[in-house]
Amino acid sequence: MAKLYFYYASMNAGKSTTLLQADFNYRERGMATMLFTAAIDDRYAQGTITSRIGLDAGATPFDAETDIAAIVAERHAHEEVACVLVDEAQFLTAPQVDQLAHLADVLGIPVLAYGLRTDFQAQLFPGSARLLALADALIEIKSVCECGRKATMNLRVDEQGRAVAHGAQTEIGGNDRYVALCRKHFSERSAAAR
Repeated sequence: MAKLYFYYASMNAGKSTTLLQADFNYRERGMATMLFTAAIDDRYAQGTITSRIGLDAGATPFDAETDIAAIVAERHAHEEVACVLVDEAQFLTAPQVDQLAHLADVLGIPVLAYGLRTDFQAQLFPGSARLLALADALIEIKSVCECGRKATMNLRVDEQGRAVAHGAQTEIGGNDRYVALCRKHFSERSAAAR
């Protein structure tokens, strides 16, 4: 039975690298995959999943209006899709997560979604909240805080590296805008920013 998996982590934990490795494993065995990534993520080329270690692959960009299930079902009708992989899954809408569950439950296609659990204010992203509610398997990808403890939080920083406590939930960035920290250090630096 196919499942919906949610691989979550803080920034810089290797989510995209892990996704690209899973995709490679399927394709190496001659199985077709479909990759999706958030259209809003413009750090690299749009429609490309890019890892910090230099791996990349083309992907279908999605936004809030994209019917992921319809796109997959259309291709699956002509060529068996062995797996759907979604990067930046925190940017999915709740209905899109329901679509991913449908792909697993009705079409029998495993879905592997990779994303952040929380934003820079320690609030769940809507897509992540729905994935936490519906996924058959929740898998945490580990990252490390500057103190050596497990990093679970994403601190937004300004150009001088100071913590940012307020702003829009979504601001695209990498190491220049976010630091992965343990809860203790996240709380200390966030409180200093307020």
